[in-house]
Amino acid sequence: MRILHTSDWHVGVTLKGRPRLDEQRAVFRQMVEIARAEEIDLVIVAGDLFDTASPSSDAQKLLFTALSALQGTGAEVVVVAGNHDNGKALEALRAWAHAAGIHLRGSLGKAADHIVTGETRDGERWKCAALPFIAQRHAVRAAELFELGAAGAEANYADHLRRLVAALTQDFGADTVNLFTGHLTVVGGKVGGGEREVHTVADYAVPAAIFPPTTSYVALGHLHRAQAVVGPCPIRYSGAPVAVDFGEEDHTPSVAIVEVSAGVPAKVRTVPLTEAVPLQTVRGNLEQLAKAEADERAWLRVFVTEPARAGLRGEVADLFPNAVQIHIDPVMRLEQSAPRERRSGRSPGELFGVYLAENGHDDPAVAKLFSQLYEDTQTVAEEA
Repeated sequence: MRILHTSDWHVGVTLKGRPRLDEQRAVFRQMVEIARAEEIDLVIVAGDLFDTASPSSDAQKLLFTALSALQGTGAEVVVVAGNHDNGKALEALRAWAHAAGIHLRGSLGKAADHIVTGETRDGERWKCAALPFIAQRHAVRAAELFELGAAGAEANYADHLRRLVAALTQDFGADTVNLFTGHLTVVGGKVGGGEREVHTVADYAVPAAIFPPTTSYVALGHLHRAQAVVGPCPIRYSGAPVAVDFGEEDHTPSVAIVEVSAGVPAKVRTVPLTEAVPLQTVRGNLEQLAKAEADERAWLRVFVTEPARAGLRGEVADLFPNAVQIHIDPVMRLEQSAPRERRSGRSPGELFGVYLAENGHDDPAVAKLFSQLYEDTQTVAEEA
């Protein structure tokens, strides 16, 4: 069978206030074209469907349109909630999703509720254990729902997850393609830069050994960098289809195409998503920036290596209309900084001048404007 593995869509994400729904719509359109061209049997979306737990109506419409379009290619679609999603809200849509041919798992139920089975057009039988994101505070409750015995008092998050995975995979047989999908951090995976840090720290990390060798392929979400993780079976993060922030600008957004049969190791290749808009950082003074080779499609972050002054930001913005962040380079600020001077006995204008200098904004025009405004307020106060 052939699987398209994707995750971390973050539908509705913005970049410094810039909406990205149009970009995401183009990426999903390309993803549908890939699924159709590759004759995909199963699409797995491994969590973080939305960027927030309260997505806009436009974001919801785009998500459900994309999922329906993927199902319309003839593929089965399995979806789990991630840590950014409102799992209970997604679970409430489970019946609708099932009617639309989409296997959606938003929150925890009994173990049997998380097993999805099917058969490809060529007769290959498959079984997928679909586990949505589990917060630490819900790990014990998950064990109760799975009707597992009480864990030891010293059991940590990884211990609970190990027991849950064991319960879900205990019936993996040799005559089916055995799949697992979840939204979690596996030891050995490298963060991409845009993940929610509280859910990727060591307390949430689980060893790759929790997945049994009988698993044909583990389709993970949560880490935004596409990568394989060494373990007893094929384990992979698909990576995010768009770079969420500038910490991910070196990523190549893609989907994973997996070819696997019962008893045969999975073969994985990536297909780039060229509709994703790149992110790029450029540095230099105005002269250097004017000669910089910036991608015309990219959202830009610009570090200016010259002293701040009135109008500088506007000049940089004129050079780069797609700049979403313009900063005075931190190194430049450090070089400009000087030891704090005595404040006592100095006029407000002098103090403001010192403030500008200490913060890399030593601009006589701004200092002059402050002095004029200060004099005007003093005059008004005296007349009152």
